[in-house]
Amino acid sequence: MLIRLAELKDVEKSAKNNVMHAEESEYIEICFEKAIEGAKKVIEDINKGFYLVAEEKGEVAGQLMITYEWSDWRAKQIWWLQSIYVKKKYRRKGVMKLLINEVIKMALENNVAMLRLYVYKNNENAINAYEKIDLKKAPYFIYEIKLQ
Repeated sequence: MLIRLAELKDVEKSAKNNVMHAEESEYIEICFEKAIEGAKKVIEDINKGFYLVAEEKGEVAGQLMITYEWSDWRAKQIWWLQSIYVKKKYRRKGVMKLLINEVIKMALENNVAMLRLYVYKNNENAINAYEKIDLKKAPYFIYEIKLQ
């Protein structure tokens, strides 16, 4: 399985995966056109983040997105794991672990302080998968103010 940075040719596939991810993980519908726009902007601008895709025989089996946070306490970046999605036929085959391992390798090469992610509190499948690959629950809550 090939793990690589996403390219513009992957935009629609990533957007479809994001639609499925939202539906499966948080039980919400997101607009496919907005998902295309969002994925395209990340792929075109590394300052926003980047996608990694796991490709098997030309098919995108899974993906994740990295976005950045600057830690003034550490004077280093923190990378956020987002939009982690593996197509159903590829689940329980180590695809997510391959993606995460590649991110760890990249993060170490880039002097990143830590990796973080947030998960929908009722998404037991994802929680179990993350714990299985040794991600630890952090002592934080997330709060938000919706502006749009």
